[in-house]
Amino acid sequence: MASSKEYCNELLNRAGIQINGSHPWDMQVHDDSVFDQVLSRGNLGLGEAYMAGLWDAERLDQFFHRLLRSGVQDEVNPARLIFHSLKSRLFNLQDDKRAWEVGQKHYDIGNNLYQAMLDERMVYTCGYWRNADNLDEAQRDKLELSCQKLQLKPGMRILDIGCGWGSFMQYAAANFGVECVGVTISKEQVRLGEERCKDLPVEFRLQDYRDLDEPFDRIISLGMFEHVGQKNYEDYMEVARRCLKDDGLFLLHTIGKNVSDTAADPWISRYIFPNGEIPSIAQIGSALEERFVCEDLHNFGADYDRTLMGWFKNFDDAWPQLQDNYEKSFYRMWKYYLLSCAGAFRARDIQLWQWVLSKEGIEGGYQRPFV
Repeated sequence: MASSKEYCNELLNRAGIQINGSHPWDMQVHDDSVFDQVLSRGNLGLGEAYMAGLWDAERLDQFFHRLLRSGVQDEVNPARLIFHSLKSRLFNLQDDKRAWEVGQKHYDIGNNLYQAMLDERMVYTCGYWRNADNLDEAQRDKLELSCQKLQLKPGMRILDIGCGWGSFMQYAAANFGVECVGVTISKEQVRLGEERCKDLPVEFRLQDYRDLDEPFDRIISLGMFEHVGQKNYEDYMEVARRCLKDDGLFLLHTIGKNVSDTAADPWISRYIFPNGEIPSIAQIGSALEERFVCEDLHNFGADYDRTLMGWFKNFDDAWPQLQDNYEKSFYRMWKYYLLSCAGAFRARDIQLWQWVLSKEGIEGGYQRPFV
């Protein structure tokens, strides 16, 4: 019977990865207990072992790209993770009480961190790199693309569900003459967002999306649907439908997974996004039925690779100024988060979709803007 190290070595070789090899994507193992942790706890064990300094890779993004592109990770499915995969089906992990947890544990951990890591507009979602040369341009172009898709006109009233620090509202109000209302579950986002948008017709609310019940000309949600959870997809769409005027448009921007019957990553759930869950096309489509017509579906998930690499470079460069505010393990945890996700998008293991939705379908059809 093969040892844990031998079995892991066999799997990694199939992904073109060597243990203690010379390539930048090779796994440098400092403690052989890593292999038992991986086989018993999957990516939770792999991530915790990395945080503890038990292994390294010169290029974590390349390590994960090769690993996920090969598919060998599917052969590690520890029995003890079965409960984790069932939790989202059995329990509502994103109910109105748990929904606030991600705000406290992720978005409220320090505006200085996000100001250093993100672009000048503080956009914490995928950039659009078609014509961009840097992160600032990619995020500007994504905001412009989103505004064009929504066909914004002066005087419109816009709802931003999961508004972050107000990057979209600030851009749309300044460039398209619209009024915006944004909801978030992060106190720190409201505090800094109000400062950044103080001279614009922009309102921030510390509010759960389920409490919304008023009319808007347009609705946008950039990178918030990943916190909704499959138990709540239909309720979320009901909220959007009741708040959208009959002739309105709704832009839903979300990370997506390729297969419905898969669990949330246990390491990401524990350390980065509590109770997060990535939807599939089938799950979104089911929630849309009898509520919305899909006018346009646009996948630019490959652009998230460059976005995450840009975030990591900014974070890495700023770490000497940030490190006194965080525990020593935070750097390795955040590095693992950003670069493992970059590798996953590069491998096309996960996607980024923008859906444009209408309530009854646009007569004559909808035309995606060429931006």
